[in-house]
Amino acid sequence: MNFFRGVMGGQAAGPQPSGAETIQKLCDRVASSTLLEDRRDAVRALKSLSKKYRMEVGTQAMDHLINILQTDRSDSEILGYALDTLYNIICNDEEEEQDESEDAVTSIPVSGKHKNVSIPDENAQKQADDLGAQFTDTFIQDPEHVTLLLTLLEEFDFHVRWPGVKLLTALLKNQGVQLQGIILVSPMGVSRLMDLLADSREVIRNDGLLLLQQLTKSNAAIQKIVAFENAFERLLDIITEEGSSDGGIVVEDCLLLLLNLLKNNSSNQNFFKEGSYIQRMKPWFEVGDDNSGWSAQKVTNLHLMLQLVRVMVSPVNSPGATASCQKSMYQCGLLQQLCTILMATGVPADILTETINTVSEVIRGSQVNQDYFASVNAPSNPPRPAIVVLLMSMVNERQPFVLRCAVLYCFQCFLYKNQKGQGEIVATLLPSTIDANSISAGQLLCGGLFSADSLSNWCAAVALAHALQDNLTQKEQLLRVQLATSLGKPPVSLLQQCTNILSQGSKVQTRVGLLMLLCTWINNCPIAVTHFLHNQENVPFLTAQISENLGEDERLVQGLCALLLGICIYYNDNSLENYTKEKLKQLIEKRIGKENFVEKLGFITKHELYSRAAQKPQPVFPSPEQMLFDHEFTKLVKELEGVITKAVHKSSEEEKKEEEVKKTLEQHDNIVTQYKELIREQDAQIQELKEQVDSMSSQKEQMQTTITQQLSQIQQHKDQYNILKLKLGKDNQSQSNSQGDGSQVNGLQTEELTQLREEVEELRKQHSLLQTQLGDKDAIINTLRSEAAQTAEGTAGSGSDNTELLKELEALRTQVQSQSAEISQLKTERQDLLRRAEAGPSDAVDSSDGSLDAAKMADLESRLAAQTSETERLKEEASSLSKGRSELEQQLASATSTVAILQTEKSKLQTEVQESKKEQDDLLMLLADQDQKIHSLKQRLKDLGETVEDEDDLDARDQTDEDEDEEDEEEDED
Repeated sequence: MNFFRGVMGGQAAGPQPSGAETIQKLCDRVASSTLLEDRRDAVRALKSLSKKYRMEVGTQAMDHLINILQTDRSDSEILGYALDTLYNIICNDEEEEQDESEDAVTSIPVSGKHKNVSIPDENAQKQADDLGAQFTDTFIQDPEHVTLLLTLLEEFDFHVRWPGVKLLTALLKNQGVQLQGIILVSPMGVSRLMDLLADSREVIRNDGLLLLQQLTKSNAAIQKIVAFENAFERLLDIITEEGSSDGGIVVEDCLLLLLNLLKNNSSNQNFFKEGSYIQRMKPWFEVGDDNSGWSAQKVTNLHLMLQLVRVMVSPVNSPGATASCQKSMYQCGLLQQLCTILMATGVPADILTETINTVSEVIRGSQVNQDYFASVNAPSNPPRPAIVVLLMSMVNERQPFVLRCAVLYCFQCFLYKNQKGQGEIVATLLPSTIDANSISAGQLLCGGLFSADSLSNWCAAVALAHALQDNLTQKEQLLRVQLATSLGKPPVSLLQQCTNILSQGSKVQTRVGLLMLLCTWINNCPIAVTHFLHNQENVPFLTAQISENLGEDERLVQGLCALLLGICIYYNDNSLENYTKEKLKQLIEKRIGKENFVEKLGFITKHELYSRAAQKPQPVFPSPEQMLFDHEFTKLVKELEGVITKAVHKSSEEEKKEEEVKKTLEQHDNIVTQYKELIREQDAQIQELKEQVDSMSSQKEQMQTTITQQLSQIQQHKDQYNILKLKLGKDNQSQSNSQGDGSQVNGLQTEELTQLREEVEELRKQHSLLQTQLGDKDAIINTLRSEAAQTAEGTAGSGSDNTELLKELEALRTQVQSQSAEISQLKTERQDLLRRAEAGPSDAVDSSDGSLDAAKMADLESRLAAQTSETERLKEEASSLSKGRSELEQQLASATSTVAILQTEKSKLQTEVQESKKEQDDLLMLLADQDQKIHSLKQRLKDLGETVEDEDDLDARDQTDEDEDEEDEEEDED
């Protein structure tokens, strides 16, 4: 420990060791000490020396520090010191350590003096960068070191995780490509780094953002992995938590990481759109009415947010992906929010410029978005369209150059593939639609086209050219525009005025803009070519410009004049005798020379600004003087240069032959087109017939299946009928009767059933009446019993009582006789009911069998035979099958319903017969009981000495009375 006292304590007597010697001793101490505390103190000392003696610590201590990371994993403090030391020797940033509470060596004397650290110049900074790259290469020579560092990031301890994050970030800054490759192949390498965004300690989360920024630079594979690790969700949540555009540097870091993930990565862009993250961007652009006092951080954040929107709808993306994002931005209200910022007051100029560029790409090529933008009005009095307000800024030379370029880009995007918008712009120039009380877009364009500012001339010419791009109708309509040059002079056409200004020798930028406008105007428009050639001064001017030997600045104008003259040749319809194709080519050959003409035409594509403008649609120029080419015009030049060169070199005979060949080819094309149309019609008819055949075949199969099912059902009914026939056991006579009366069964069946129901109901009523009467008689018998018992006990010789008892017995006898008659009648009706119940179902079943077995089966077989013979034509077969199917279904339904009804009625009748039998048995039992009671009463009366006549005696007396009555009647008649 004496060594540490000498190094970290006060100065000892004698000469002081140099920095390199001190570092060497500390490294030996780290390598040889067995106590953890000694190694920890040595590593802490190395950390303190690592900034001032970066070279020495890096060369001598790196291996020992890496060994500490591998062996002393259990001690977080020594790990933190080692990681900090490695960070100091690898990082190139001149920043002081934030943790000042640790014990550190405050100064290291060298040769007895303190060295003062001065601000490094560029060479020193370059040497430091080289040193950091050198140490980074040493560290990553073994990929296991990077894997070890990724493993340490899983430690939750702050003193380990935070230095590890900073160290890995520094490694990525120095050797990003190599580190990306190692992390990409490391198991769960990217996932471990994504966990940093979920750390609750903001300093680690924020440094994790910086780490992921370095990790995702220019590596599509890692960008995809990070995106699918739910990076979009986490980053958007952090932006919201930090206050969106009003947030601090953390929001900026999140936006930079989002830009890394989305820029030039179609997979991540699609994932961002499909995850509905575009909708979450809308609240970012909600600015209040008071836009004063924008902080620099808010401007930076909003600028990055606008760039993020532009990344999603960039013209370099695939058209389908761009259109889908544009649609989502309109539907979620993001475009409307951007237009609100566009028309707001107090917005900083750079934010307004970037907002215009963003709106431009959101509406570019999208008809719905372009229509919405055309409807936006500025909050002025009176309200003006946003397009008019923007054009006013474009032609105003006092506006910033970048803002004017942004407005031009917005106008170009508004007209891109928007024929409706092109027509609206051109219509504001036509005499019939000009409103003197308001400023229109056409008036602003004409004003800019003929102003004294060359940049306004160029911007207005390019804007007007975009209103004519690929739109023949508007090119012809623009020929009608007339301009009043001065009082007292007749108006001139817009085409003539452009050529007049061109011939006056204005600035190069103005002439270039007018020539681009004229080339776009007359391209693929023979009527416009005729109007241009009709002016006798135009062709001599062009030939003079091309034939002259001018300086470098004028070469571009010569090339554009050659292009304009070449368009006049290529799209000439030979309607003007003095300027036919042949005469113009002869003029070129005499005045200019074909080779010279082609050489001058090639000046356009050889210009240094041509290739820059051809790269992307947005007009981006370092200065106004370099604003010469338009992106769409470069595509037009590329298209026309070759065909104009061929047209100039062709002779009249070759042109005639070519025209003949063209006519022949057109005729052949017409014939081929006619045959193609005929083939298409035939294909459509064949397809329709195939569909009909398929549908009819399917119907046939369905009908055959239905017929098979019906046949099986008929067979089942036959089997059921045979079973019923065997159960009923009908003899031949009943079958003949049923066949003879088969025609009447269906007609009489319902009436017979109704009659049977009525008879059963009458029997039930009679049964209930008899039961009531029997109850009354039981009561009388009980009364007689009680009276007989009283008579046996009391007065046995009472004559009056005996007389009354005999009268009652006589009445009772009469009633019993009437009941016996009713019972016999009831038995007769019951037998008749049983006979009729047994006869009814058999007749019904016989009739059903007759109809199914004879008529229906014969009809079915005849129809099947007819269907088999009629398969020649598909439609007749389908109709026949359908008809046969419907009839079979009706017959089957009729037979099934008939059998079901008969079976139901049979079961009901059988139930009623059983109930009637039971009731009759009960009634007979009651009558038997009454007879027994009457017999016992008679016996008791006999025992009491009364004379009681039997039934035979009563019958004989009745017969005697009847005979006497007959004799009396005969006597009366005599």
